[in-house]
Amino acid sequence: MKMELRWFGDGFDTVTLSQIRRVAGVRGVITTLYDTLPGEKWEKEKVLRLKEQVNRAGLEIWGIESVNIHDDIKIGLPSRDRYIENYIETIRILAECGIDLICYNFMPVFDWTRTDLAKPRPDGSTVLAYDQAEIDKIDPANMFAAMEQKADGHLLPGWEPERMARIQELFEQYRDVDEEKLWQNLKYFLQAIMPACEKYGVKMAIHPDDPAWSVFGLPRIITGKENLLKLTKLVDSPCNGITFCTGSLGTNPAADLPDMIRSLKGRIHFAHIRNMEHTGAGKFEECAHLSEDGSFDMFEIMKALYDIGFDGIMRPDHGRMIWGEQAMPGYGLYDRALGSQYLLGLWEALSKMPHTL
Repeated sequence: MKMELRWFGDGFDTVTLSQIRRVAGVRGVITTLYDTLPGEKWEKEKVLRLKEQVNRAGLEIWGIESVNIHDDIKIGLPSRDRYIENYIETIRILAECGIDLICYNFMPVFDWTRTDLAKPRPDGSTVLAYDQAEIDKIDPANMFAAMEQKADGHLLPGWEPERMARIQELFEQYRDVDEEKLWQNLKYFLQAIMPACEKYGVKMAIHPDDPAWSVFGLPRIITGKENLLKLTKLVDSPCNGITFCTGSLGTNPAADLPDMIRSLKGRIHFAHIRNMEHTGAGKFEECAHLSEDGSFDMFEIMKALYDIGFDGIMRPDHGRMIWGEQAMPGYGLYDRALGSQYLLGLWEALSKMPHTL
């Protein structure tokens, strides 16, 4: 297992590479090119410059999050083939630059969704939170403006302003896309890119929908065990895998996260490990990584990963705002650094315990 932190790049991230380098046990980052729009072919020179910058700081790029999927692919428009060809070229370019992991999602219109980006916790920290009752009051056309206002000038990864400016047009385009159609379009995309992934040795790791249910009536399909297993069979390739995000999958309080992990042995290429607390029906808030602070048994989650022989990339995913830090919601330095040490401690303990647990 390799521990990393997500880094959003100069000009976006309040956390520097030199700070990440000082977090014990963290030797890599997951990042992306934020000046490249969904559907565009990535430029090799830009990737190499980014890689050189990260290497100078004593770190490595262990993957990309994300090479975003153009909406025409998700909707299934005739123009999708052009954007898929660009995606295949990007896969080749990343492989030539020594990068072999892509985290992506297939969520229509909105990426992750929250109703509060600074919900106070009992310990005085603030966290990301969600309340379905609040979502039900919001006009989806105003959702981006509401999120942007709550972000207080910080970047919201996955909420590209260029896309959000055409939100009403996007809703109209997705009008006839139900779950079945979205599955068909995902299969079309994966069938097209898997030969290139296998040729160049690049693993695709789909990120679960967050939260794991329909928002504003839009279909969501990467939501739980049954659908994750369906995804792996959709195109049965070792390169077609999962980003196992406990926070996204765990938005469903009935989710058995350790069981899901064991059922996906060999297909979890990337792990986002965080805790959260369910506070009511359709309500949850993020919290410290420690088991006792939320609703998840973090030991059992880590044990499941250890038991299946997980040897991929992991990160503490999201963190509280603590100690007066001002940063991108969920992506400050302090609590993510604490989370990484907790997860590394659990992993070391598991590696040294008898296998009779």
